[in-house]
Amino acid sequence: MRLHVIQHVPFEGPGLIGEWASESGCEITADLSLTEEYPTASTIDLLCVMGGPMDADDEVASPWLRAEKRYIAECIAGGGAVLGICLGAQIIAEVLGGRVRRGRHKEIGWYPVALTEEGRSEQLFSAWPETFVTGQWHGDTFELPRGIAPLISSEAFPHQAFVFDRRVVGLQFHLEWTLDGLTALVEACRGELGQRGLWMMSADELLEAAPERIATNRPLLFSLLDALAEQAARGIAKGAR
Repeated sequence: MRLHVIQHVPFEGPGLIGEWASESGCEITADLSLTEEYPTASTIDLLCVMGGPMDADDEVASPWLRAEKRYIAECIAGGGAVLGICLGAQIIAEVLGGRVRRGRHKEIGWYPVALTEEGRSEQLFSAWPETFVTGQWHGDTFELPRGIAPLISSEAFPHQAFVFDRRVVGLQFHLEWTLDGLTALVEACRGELGQRGLWMMSADELLEAAPERIATNRPLLFSLLDALAEQAARGIAKGAR
């Protein structure tokens, strides 16, 4: 099985997704989106679209987003499994017909999220508890197209996760963070942490809590990736790809 990662900046890599790929014997490749160079969609079984500091709907400032969105749409249409995280989730929501907008405030830190009623019946999340604490770093959010329900919410942002066609998942939060990855993110985006607010942690608070939170988030991410890999394998077996 081949997993391809789309990165938007060097300091937001696959993190624990790479660890899962190694343990699963999954081939993993990665590219920066701004190169506009992607492997043929039919050769990818699982696509992971990572986060980044840019706006998902600003194709003037980030013109390479157009090519990325076309590629994601091609992967979805081809029957592959797709996971989007933070910016990646916002991009996928837009590709599916939703809308990205600015939030009323930022949410940066380790905060609790909860499965909605629809989320509790979602098979891809069947191994997850109804509530858990996870990593957040965003100011934007997404409105979902008709027919796609928000499956996870937080007090700060009601739209934290969605699933399309049982094989396309968007997560606003970060299950993939490692301590090294979070440290790199803090160093690259430290200016955002100078602000204070109800849903804003300091750099010290983020990093101090990281080892415990990463340890509890890891099995959640791995169970989701296992489920998506199974969905991708079923599609291959049925000749969908």
